[in-house]
Amino acid sequence: MQRRTFLTLAAWFVGTTSLTHATVIHNHVPWAPRPNSPPEMVRPGPWQFFTLDEARAMEAIVDRIIPPDPETPGGKIAGCAVFIDRQLKGPYGSNQNLYTLGPHTHGTKEQGPQSALTHAELYRKALAALDKHCKSTQGGKSFAELDADAQDDVLRKIESGEIKFEAVDAKGFFSALLKDVPEGFFSDPIHGGNIDMVGWKMIGFPGIRYDYRDWVGRHNERYPHPPVSIAGRADWTPAKS
Repeated sequence: MQRRTFLTLAAWFVGTTSLTHATVIHNHVPWAPRPNSPPEMVRPGPWQFFTLDEARAMEAIVDRIIPPDPETPGGKIAGCAVFIDRQLKGPYGSNQNLYTLGPHTHGTKEQGPQSALTHAELYRKALAALDKHCKSTQGGKSFAELDADAQDDVLRKIESGEIKFEAVDAKGFFSALLKDVPEGFFSDPIHGGNIDMVGWKMIGFPGIRYDYRDWVGRHNERYPHPPVSIAGRADWTPAKS
């Protein structure tokens, strides 16, 4: 039997079998509401991955990558460090869905990071190396203790490759920050970042509203309705009985 004939017969068999077992749905839906695996919401609380010193450094870093301005809070207030902390504690931190056995060779930018380190190990080693570098070059001060200009200078030198770390790729760490910090700023608030939907409000993103097709083609106009998270609206309160 030729391959084309086999596939044609298989498709016919599946189709006729499906028709044989078809049923008519009337006055009910064939599924139950409220699925058993709702999204897990990040709750305020202690750091789950970062130590206190690492957390202080991370809050300073996210506030330099996304600095505050008169209209929008910076990365720290928006919860970017909390977002990264929870991600590193979970499957993302352990590279659960990534192939990590090697070979680990330096590839192109499009190939992504080529490292034996998990994301959690990358952050842990890089933050320790950052602390060591700052204390040895900044009069014993940690990164979090530097003023904003000095922090920016350190981050620029890491980005350019001028500052190198011994046990970890410094530029790779900076690349991870450029990905993870904005994710925390614009992710759904249930993941710990984008507190009060400040990132969405800044760009006029409606969130997961059911329908906003009337506004898709209206450019240079601010969307007038508040954004909606998976958990609901920031300005919504339950009705009193």
